[in-house]
Amino acid sequence: MTTTERTIVVHQHEPYNAEPTRTALAENIVTPVGVFYGRNHGTMPDIDPQEWRLRVDGLVDRPLELSLADLKNRFAHREVIATLQCAGNRRAGLMAVRDIPGQHPWGPGATSTARWGGVSLADVLAAAGLRADATDIAFAAPDVAPEASPPQTYGASITVAKATAGETMLVWEMNGEPLPVAHGGPVRVVVPGHIGARSVKWVERITAQDRPSDNFFQTSAYRLLPADTDLSRTRVGDGFPLTAVALNSDILRPDDHAVLPTGPTTVAGYAFAGDDRGIARVDVSIDGGRSWRQAELEAEISPWAWRFWHTSIDLPAGAVTITARAWDTTAALQPEHPESVWNPKGYINNAWPTITVIACDAVS
Repeated sequence: MTTTERTIVVHQHEPYNAEPTRTALAENIVTPVGVFYGRNHGTMPDIDPQEWRLRVDGLVDRPLELSLADLKNRFAHREVIATLQCAGNRRAGLMAVRDIPGQHPWGPGATSTARWGGVSLADVLAAAGLRADATDIAFAAPDVAPEASPPQTYGASITVAKATAGETMLVWEMNGEPLPVAHGGPVRVVVPGHIGARSVKWVERITAQDRPSDNFFQTSAYRLLPADTDLSRTRVGDGFPLTAVALNSDILRPDDHAVLPTGPTTVAGYAFAGDDRGIARVDVSIDGGRSWRQAELEAEISPWAWRFWHTSIDLPAGAVTITARAWDTTAALQPEHPESVWNPKGYINNAWPTITVIACDAVS
């Protein structure tokens, strides 16, 4: 088995969709570039950074066309450490409740954290003279998504309030290195606290407008639908758009189905809440939630990043199910059962995470 096979689970080669294993994700609070999950709807475009241009238009007084050099020279450089989480993160847990045809069975690794470098989107919009009647900022990329109806390039939008918040950025650096093509290079949008689908890669156009984007991935794809929805009869605009990441957590160590010695063992994982919510507490249980041990939260590295946590538990012999639950700073608690959050696209599984391990008196 190669190192890549030990660290990355590939769900699809073209377009490329892959996530790190639990153990690989647990190694670093800031995820290495080679471990960071990849979510794509079309073939990655091959863009020459020297030829790349960004158009800023729509409801602005001074439309712009900017090169990468323009971004670097005209605007103040900024950095943000931010977690990106795919809306389909932990979908496999919903698939275990009821089948979700045509969707990737993402585990807990469709979540990663990086140190992003670039410029504030607010600064670019201010330079373009963003008008007061603009309500939404739309992003367009060149990658064509065959799943869209009709097939079209990828796009999304966020509100003006989020676009002009200081944390939302146009970035060309990832963990101090040039942003790789696989993660949106030469330039991508990073929208901390929102689902990863809004952090558009390979961005080429930013349009200020008085309505959300009419792109398929804004109007139809990334929308939460009721559990009883007949997907063959859905219409554009059904459900509601996914924006802020829901309170979520998962167990990264030990691995699911691990064989371990009885006695003390460390349980560790991550917890994350979108927008301006922080993580207040994480609990761990080995008796189905009848009793809980409060985990220790590790240092907060950014208001926009996950929190790692850990605790020690005493494993009895036999099969042991370990459960975790997180609370955020609004006192919200994760929902207990995946059945309660099942939906026909498998989005936002934030039910209590569980793993099962086998504990033996002697492990060879």
